[in-house]
Amino acid sequence: MTSIGTGYDLSASTYSPDGRIFQVEYAGKAVENSGTAIGLKVKDGVVFAVEKLVHSKLLVPHANRRIQTIDRHIGLATSGLLADGRHISNRARDEAANYRETYNSPPPLKAVADRLGLYVQAYTLYSSVRPFGISTILGAVDNSGPSLYVIEPSGVFFGYNGAAVGKGRQLAKTELEKLKLSELSIREAVYEAARIIYLVHDDAKEKDFELEISWIGTESNNLHTHVPDDLLKDAEAKAKAALETFE
Repeated sequence: MTSIGTGYDLSASTYSPDGRIFQVEYAGKAVENSGTAIGLKVKDGVVFAVEKLVHSKLLVPHANRRIQTIDRHIGLATSGLLADGRHISNRARDEAANYRETYNSPPPLKAVADRLGLYVQAYTLYSSVRPFGISTILGAVDNSGPSLYVIEPSGVFFGYNGAAVGKGRQLAKTELEKLKLSELSIREAVYEAARIIYLVHDDAKEKDFELEISWIGTESNNLHTHVPDDLLKDAEAKAKAALETFE
């Protein structure tokens, strides 16, 4: 049964006769039209990598980053509408700060993901708002070790060992499944992340992109930081070489 075009997709608070909320599904389509973002949980940390599509040669390099720091030990990467991503990252910072103030301890990632998932889900309940057009990858190294979560536009969230969202997510997931993530070091994961992003971008060669990579783990003293420029350049060079071999 299809309900498209019959009025059931005009509001996020309306179910179709077959139990679907089309506005949430449309938000998922907004994510699929955006650059790919991946997260890898490895033995000593978490790595984020984002394919940031460059829509104009006039843009300032490294502006409008898609990877954000939420707390000292928590990072966030989004795929979808950039403005929605900024809003969610600000909300996540508020939730992390609120937890730190209330319990006087660093917020565990599960607590932040849970609160953020509830916030995202609230935007699927009312006709006066629209769902967020982003999927969010959250990663951290806390007392329980490295952890990684993905929050979907519906508000549902799951824990992952490796996650991919955005245009090239299927190919990226296939590549992530080939890796023995629990045996990789955080430095090795940076090279794998760069390789996967370059591989998935190959389907959209006509568009330029910037590679963003950040990490949390032993190499960064368990703080969320962007990887050093020399490591990023080396990872990009090896990713390009691997792509030429693949072709």
